[in-house]
Amino acid sequence: MRQAYFESLSRVELIECWTEMIGSAPPTKLRSPMMVKVLTCEQQWQASGQPRAALVRKLRRLAGIATTGVVPASNGQRLVREWNGVEHTVDITEAGYLWNGRIWRSLSAIAKEITGTKWSGPRFFGVQT
Repeated sequence: MRQAYFESLSRVELIECWTEMIGSAPPTKLRSPMMVKVLTCEQQWQASGQPRAALVRKLRRLAGIATTGVVPASNGQRLVREWNGVEHTVDITEAGYLWNGRIWRSLSAIAKEITGTKWSGPRFFGVQT
């Protein structure tokens, strides 16, 4: 099955495919275009015959991505994160983290300023410090 096949199905048929392939009903507010993408991906996983975790590790290794999925942060890097439709850029410098023209001591302080709630800054930006 290809994506075009799933795109040709009605919503009721998509729900039937979802239930059959995934083993549970889809989330009630999930829109049909997203269901098509998930079902296409699920079909590819099933066709591979490999356990998901093993396939993810293999893909990460082939792509040269660390197995933790977290990239170490270092001086000179630029971190970019979109939050509520706004792109935020942080430059890592020897003096600290440069964001909005100001040096910050921690990524967590920047994440809190962006979101208005307490966050782990490294987790928010997807890096290791």
